[in-house]
Amino acid sequence: MVSQKAQSSTSDLVASSPLPLSQDLSMPKPNPSEPIIKRSRDLAWQIAPTLMLSFKYAWAGLSYAFITQRNFRIHTIIGTLAVSLGVFLHLSAVEIAVISLTSGLVMALELLNTAIESVVDLTVKQSYHELAKIAKDCAAGAVLISAIASVLVAGSLLIPPLLALIQSAVQ
Repeated sequence: MVSQKAQSSTSDLVASSPLPLSQDLSMPKPNPSEPIIKRSRDLAWQIAPTLMLSFKYAWAGLSYAFITQRNFRIHTIIGTLAVSLGVFLHLSAVEIAVISLTSGLVMALELLNTAIESVVDLTVKQSYHELAKIAKDCAAGAVLISAIASVLVAGSLLIPPLLALIQSAVQ
């Protein structure tokens, strides 16, 4: 049983509500005159039913980014050169792994940047929207920060042995 005080406070709350009393906030009820359309979602979880198909889709994304995104190609080439230089300079496995991980992070963020830009472009179509600009700029900024960090990490690991090799070659 609800007490009289609780009922009156509820009715006071409803009366003081800024919403009109006629507005019903409950779940909408189906209109019997409209046909009920049940969407088939039976295969929704089966977008990639096999692991190999998942890898195929991932490879398609990598291929798309490499073919269409200049910055992704640049990051791929610089990352490959940094790791190759690390191997040439006989860096430790941990140092090469750190360079690989930071380069991989830059490439992963570049892929996310491409995905965000594509979704934003799909949403705003050919129009300009300030929020779309913010989303794209922030995604690009994330790539920039990771690229700067990657250059600092690779530089701190590669420059000392590279200078030592150059000094030994000069003498």
